Amino acid sequence: MAAASGTVYLDHAATTPLDGRVLEAMLPYLTDHFGNPSSIYAAGREAAAAVRTAREQVAAVLSCAPEEIHFTSGGTEADNAAIRGIALAQRNRRGHGHIVTSAIEHHAVLHTVEWMEKRLGFEATYLPVDEHGLVHPVDLAAAMQENTALVSLMYANNEVGTIEPIAELAEIARARSVPFHTDAVQAGGLLGLDVDELKVDALSLSAHKFYGPKGVGVLYLRRGTPFLATQTGGAQERNRRAGTENVAGIVGLATALTLAQQERQAEVARLTALRDRLIQGVLSSIPESRLTGHPTRRLANSASFVFRYIEGESILLSLDMEDIAASSGSACTSGALEPSGVLLAMGLPHELAHGSLRLTLGHSTTEEQVDRVLAVLPGIVQRLRTMSPLGPGQSTQCATS
Repeated sequence: MAAASGTVYLDHAATTPLDGRVLEAMLPYLTDHFGNPSSIYAAGREAAAAVRTAREQVAAVLSCAPEEIHFTSGGTEADNAAIRGIALAQRNRRGHGHIVTSAIEHHAVLHTVEWMEKRLGFEATYLPVDEHGLVHPVDLAAAMQENTALVSLMYANNEVGTIEPIAELAEIARARSVPFHTDAVQAGGLLGLDVDELKVDALSLSAHKFYGPKGVGVLYLRRGTPFLATQTGGAQERNRRAGTENVAGIVGLATALTLAQQERQAEVARLTALRDRLIQGVLSSIPESRLTGHPTRRLANSASFVFRYIEGESILLSLDMEDIAASSGSACTSGALEPSGVLLAMGLPHELAHGSLRLTLGHSTTEEQVDRVLAVLPGIVQRLRTMSPLGPGQSTQCATS
């Protein structure tokens, strides 16, 4: 499942290749079995049965009732629907207009909360994190108000891999009868998803993060959670999400999630060993390098770093020339380097946050590939530092390359 012949693909947090077994399960619903699940004739009933079976499979992984599973177009829609739907229902029923989230959420959460502040008059509290990216329960407890409508905190961070204490955080909200949503998109194939153990009322997933197809996701909504549908049209998904179901995608998602959870224990052990090999190798071979995220409470596939005096984009371009695909938390826009908001929230100074690198491993990753990265990355960093304008006292404008 390599991205291309000879390519070392280390950006599995961005997307994963489609598992061949998942494609095989999807193919009949892309060809012969093309019916609309809302149609009453045989082809429609066949499609509806496939969606029903997929819903049961996902519910089995999450240890919930099938009717609590709602299929969406991906993690972004699931996050949007959870935040808007629950918060608006809470305001309509109780007049509650306060949302609690954190400073390191994915933009699908942050931008939605910001939009609700600006356009709908909601109040929001953005919890701080410590130097490892952890949200502390004491901060959540202090942020809760009488009119808090929703708490939305991610399960695992997409940039640095830190795993949040979701069950402990959710218990604080539950004690105050406040619905709790978690963006579990990065956790899908790597962490347990039992919603009762997590104590969450809503949870978002995206299939393409665990070797399923792009364009399909899940929103779990615990029975009884206030929810106002914001997408109107047909009565699909128990009137929670209008639109003809993506039958092939839904079948693919359920297959991928089932496989991921069946194989999770062995794969997590394998990835953890490779991740630790990579982390140790980078930190021991590159001066002024630093691991970002929690040293132990991190996703098994996630290794993230910052390197002083260089830009993340320059590292990525140099790695790409070596046929190594990776990611950076920073972005070069309008002639100025904007460091990752996650890294800044964790307290890293601008001059250090410029040089961020995220390496996320997956099914195709081997020891040989990790060693290949370790063989070329120190030289890349050293070469870029000799060319960098970001040394002590230098400008932080983007370098041309």
